[in-house]
Amino acid sequence: MPVTEKSILSRLYIVAACLVVFAGAVLFKLVSIQVIDGEKYMALAETRTTKMFTIAPNRGNLYSDDGSLLATSVSKYNIHFDAVTVSEKDFQENVKPLSDALAKLFNKESSYYQQILRKARQNQNRYALIARNLDYSEYMAVKSFPLFNKGPFKGGIVIDQNTKREHPLGKIAERSVGYERVDENGYRTRVGMEGAFSDYLSGIEGKRSKVKIAKNQWKPIGYDNIVEPKDGYDVYSTIDINIQDIAHHALLKQLEKYKADHGTVIVMETKTGEVKAISNLGRTSEGKYYERLNYAIGESHEPGSTFKLVNLVAALEDKVIDTSTVVDTEKGRWKIYNHYVRDSKNGGYGEISVAEAFEVSSNTAFAKIIHNNYKEDPEKYVNRLMSMDIHKELGLPVKGEGKPVLRYPGDKGWSGLSLAQMAYGYEVAMTPLQTLAFYNAIANDGELIKPRLIKEVKEWNKTVKKFDKEVLNPSICSMETAKKVQQLLKDVVEKKHGTGHGLYSPNFSMAGKTGTCQKNYVSKDPDKLKYISSFAGYFPADDPKYSCIVVIHEPDKSVGYYGADVSGPVFKSIAQKIYATSPLIDEVDVKEVLETRLEDAYQGYYANIQKEYKEVPNVRGMSGMDAISILENLGLEVEVKGNGKVKNQSISKGTDLKKVKKIVLELS
Repeated sequence: MPVTEKSILSRLYIVAACLVVFAGAVLFKLVSIQVIDGEKYMALAETRTTKMFTIAPNRGNLYSDDGSLLATSVSKYNIHFDAVTVSEKDFQENVKPLSDALAKLFNKESSYYQQILRKARQNQNRYALIARNLDYSEYMAVKSFPLFNKGPFKGGIVIDQNTKREHPLGKIAERSVGYERVDENGYRTRVGMEGAFSDYLSGIEGKRSKVKIAKNQWKPIGYDNIVEPKDGYDVYSTIDINIQDIAHHALLKQLEKYKADHGTVIVMETKTGEVKAISNLGRTSEGKYYERLNYAIGESHEPGSTFKLVNLVAALEDKVIDTSTVVDTEKGRWKIYNHYVRDSKNGGYGEISVAEAFEVSSNTAFAKIIHNNYKEDPEKYVNRLMSMDIHKELGLPVKGEGKPVLRYPGDKGWSGLSLAQMAYGYEVAMTPLQTLAFYNAIANDGELIKPRLIKEVKEWNKTVKKFDKEVLNPSICSMETAKKVQQLLKDVVEKKHGTGHGLYSPNFSMAGKTGTCQKNYVSKDPDKLKYISSFAGYFPADDPKYSCIVVIHEPDKSVGYYGADVSGPVFKSIAQKIYATSPLIDEVDVKEVLETRLEDAYQGYYANIQKEYKEVPNVRGMSGMDAISILENLGLEVEVKGNGKVKNQSISKGTDLKKVKKIVLELS
């Protein structure tokens, strides 16, 4: 078909019309974007190029009772360089002086930094890393360097601040100090005091705007934050770092000696409930020990013979026995139904008083006492234990407190053997801290106090909240019963037949109870049978200042497993060193003080420990460990030759401490 001029014009008109319609559509869309949806697209562009970031505040510091740092937040700074914002003139004039200053501060060559800066300039890098993890003084120095002192826009300096949590004491009390962690989903894990008091320590987050630059990186806009972060409050704990150090090393030494699986030590101030030390050490596959889990608070287990104190108090309160009541130990074996209760001593103890049964820790005697006196009314027995709050948690702010187990007649697991088993610490469960709280109550004449880890929360020098003594039960037993069992706890250590007599020292007094409990006893395989060794008590025996419990799980049976042998020495070491390592008063011979009975000298000693000790003491005759502790506590460098007790000291008694830096001890 021939193409005519008319057909060509028609096609041109159609094309022109389409172009007009397309142009109209484009124009309409532009107007729509600008006017109708303008705010929407501007907001979208804003979110893709600028973004609001949260600024984590500095967590408050966690202190010991004397103001020593247990945990603190340390600010760290990363310095980057924006090579785009700097003018060519400023860059060329300052690149060499800036590189020289950086090289001097960080002990590198000036050429190293010149290469970084020039390469960033060439590649138009807006976020070139200059230095990372600087402390505050280094950060302030870098800010003052040539070019960088012109600020973020003219000088190109970009600052990223972050905080790190540090523990100045290292691994000591690490689990009790704890931590707070946040995963990628925002889930928080809170452990120990850091977790329990996070609401005080955390502070309030700030806000800062950042702009998106190359390679999906975000650069802060300017120096100032949109919302300034508010730092957390400082928390002052009850932990005494001197006692904590003593407890940690005493426990570690014994765990290593007995190749035990794990163990815990708690030292508590008797009158206030303040926890002065809490150490939890677990064994790795390589045989090393570290703060693995908070066994003291979280691990509920059968207490064994330390629970005999609870049963003794219950029976005395119900007046079903007295300390003079005679019990036949049945030659060390007593059959109840098809089960035998056995004493650790072959042949038993014959007919003995209740007092002596407690002192020698006779299982048969206590099984007979509880079973025979409560078998017709077992509810009466359990109700008596409940009246002493044995079944309750302590209600600690630290998460993960283990639940005590105390069955009631009719509950699942209760049987005809239950009374006899409970009599010597089986079929019940308590955490070490719950057991210690009971022993501490006996030391306090029956007043049960809630253990306390925190003294106060402060903002600078202003107290925000104070944590005072909290009484859980004003009287778990009568004063008469408390005084009777206090004497028996003292006799466990002081009397020759007592299970704790191996710990006796004429230099200071202790009161307590040994405990040896079997684990996996239902297994018929003797290799699977394990032990829990414990010692709970307080010191001095009269007018106690501290209560303490030591629990060691699964010691090597070939080395030893009885509570008196495994846990008792840790208790004694702690009691001795708490006394011996504190500063002594002027013109007092160390040996003479140690040879003075603790219950006679304790109050005068503690009234004078704050006085400055000005002269070198006489440490001859003391054990090397005790002498080292005392002398190092006085600020002296100590060199030791040999093992055993101190035979000679290079600096004589009475020498002015200001003139002495080092002392050499010769041990025999």
